[in-house]
Amino acid sequence: MEIRYLKSLIAVVDSGSIAEAARSEHLTAAAIGQRVQVLERELGFALLSRSGHSAQPTQACTLLLPRARRLVREAALLQADASVDGLRGTLRIGAVSTVLTGLLPRALRAFSQAAPDAKAQIVPGTSRELFRLLQTGEIDAALIVEPPFALPRMLRAVHLRQEPLVLLAPPGTHAGPETLLRELPYIRYDPNAWGGRHAAAWLADHAIAPTVLCDLDALEAIAMLVADGMGVSLVPQWMGIERFAGACLNAPMAGAAYARQIVMVRAVDADSAQMLAVLETALGVA
Repeated sequence: MEIRYLKSLIAVVDSGSIAEAARSEHLTAAAIGQRVQVLERELGFALLSRSGHSAQPTQACTLLLPRARRLVREAALLQADASVDGLRGTLRIGAVSTVLTGLLPRALRAFSQAAPDAKAQIVPGTSRELFRLLQTGEIDAALIVEPPFALPRMLRAVHLRQEPLVLLAPPGTHAGPETLLRELPYIRYDPNAWGGRHAAAWLADHAIAPTVLCDLDALEAIAMLVADGMGVSLVPQWMGIERFAGACLNAPMAGAAYARQIVMVRAVDADSAQMLAVLETALGVA
């Protein structure tokens, strides 16, 4: 059985489309379809249910996907196993959007210089999504907001950055933070997001119930809406906030308890331990 055929099947399942999988695999849709058909003949059952332009995994396919993912990952690790220093192969790094535009670019440069034979594969997502991918072994490290629960013993987290809570208000506003929060529409950092709980806690502790304009789990979009005069918001002061907030009022809110913690979570016994160590150094982890 061809590992690359399994990789193509996984690409179809993850994208929901043979055409999308073909684009990501740099193949034609016909080639992807043929690979799936070969797998179906070898296994003796259907793997995909096709409807229009979409393709969904059958129940049998869903059951074999975890092992297929492990096989593809183990094959990818063969190159690293043959490397004396363990710095060869692909390191899959999940990162939330503010880390992608803040911490990660500089770290990737340092990582590439220290491990020129290694390749970083970046997977964007929310903290919750990336934590799930880490647990299922689909990524090697997650650069996320600190989870609001104790980590399983097979995972460990290293602290990267503390981001204090700040008030963003449109340019030209001069009232105090509490007045602005009570009087202007509130663009809320989604309280269901791991990072949004800190702003919600500050408002609850100060008995302020602002008029919510909308909920967003996209800090860059929140900052741009505030800059356009749509309202105010409480957000963590992430690296690079000034590129989106422009001339917005940026007022620090007292209280270390309301700061967002950014961490790198990885498996304790990770396959790519040497590459992860280089990444930690590149991120400035002591």
